[in-house]
Amino acid sequence: MRRIRYGVALTATCSALLLAGCGGGMEATSQSSGAAPAPAVAADQEAAKQSRPQQDKSGLVSNVKLTQQDRQVIYTGDLTVRAKQVTTAAQQAKQIVTSAGGYLSKEQSNSASDTEDTATLEFKIPPDKYAAVLGRLGKELGKQLSMNQGTQDVTMQMADVNSRLKSAQQSLESLRTLLKKADTIGQVLQVEREISARESDLESLQAQQKELATQVAMATLTLRLVGPVAVVEDPSDEPAGFFGGLKAGWDALVSFAKVAVTVFGAVLPWLLVSLPLLALVIYLARRDRARRPRTPVPPQGPRPGDPDPEAA
Repeated sequence: MRRIRYGVALTATCSALLLAGCGGGMEATSQSSGAAPAPAVAADQEAAKQSRPQQDKSGLVSNVKLTQQDRQVIYTGDLTVRAKQVTTAAQQAKQIVTSAGGYLSKEQSNSASDTEDTATLEFKIPPDKYAAVLGRLGKELGKQLSMNQGTQDVTMQMADVNSRLKSAQQSLESLRTLLKKADTIGQVLQVEREISARESDLESLQAQQKELATQVAMATLTLRLVGPVAVVEDPSDEPAGFFGGLKAGWDALVSFAKVAVTVFGAVLPWLLVSLPLLALVIYLARRDRARRPRTPVPPQGPRPGDPDPEAA
């Protein structure tokens, strides 16, 4: 019995040691599974984590950068100024615009008298200096009578032209490559016709792109200078309705009368020269007709078959 008890105790002790060893191995295995990953995998995970947009507590993306597209805007202006001397004011306006980096593109002047002179100047001004130049011209040249400004956003139009231009260039390059592979004369002629048509479209798009770029690069300002007593017509002051129609009709009648008087004045010298000649021709024709002898008309006898008047 004593031996049996020693045997049971020894068996229990071995079992306990075996279970303890298995638990340690499982713990070591679980610890090894929680170890740090390889450096390459960690780098990939970090890169993926940084590449993901972070969100704040409200769920909105916080690290997305928005880029603002440059707007393409055309600036135009119309300014009317009454100056004491139109010629001097025009020279001063040219100096102001030139000092700001602009230039004169068109000029038209009317010199009736010193007090009734008028001049119209068209300037091209850099957009960043446009407001400053406009303010100087309205203050330094004389009394500002009117000013109108306008803007036109052509961003989408320029983007469309650039896209069409790029497509046309790619299509043209494809046709030129196809021309090298053409085998027959018919294929060559057909491809050359297509290339000619695409080149015309490409030149038209390039002209549109250049014109838009020019208008965006420089603002257009039309300056009108008038003398001290020159009459300036303001369309906003014209009456509307019945009185507006009456005024328009009267102006049309006055214009017609001026044209009629001008035409009569141009024709009158010709009438003065041609009427005596016409009267002389008529007199000679009548005199010649009066001098011609009159031929007597022979009496007509009875025709055969007519009844005899004496017998009747």
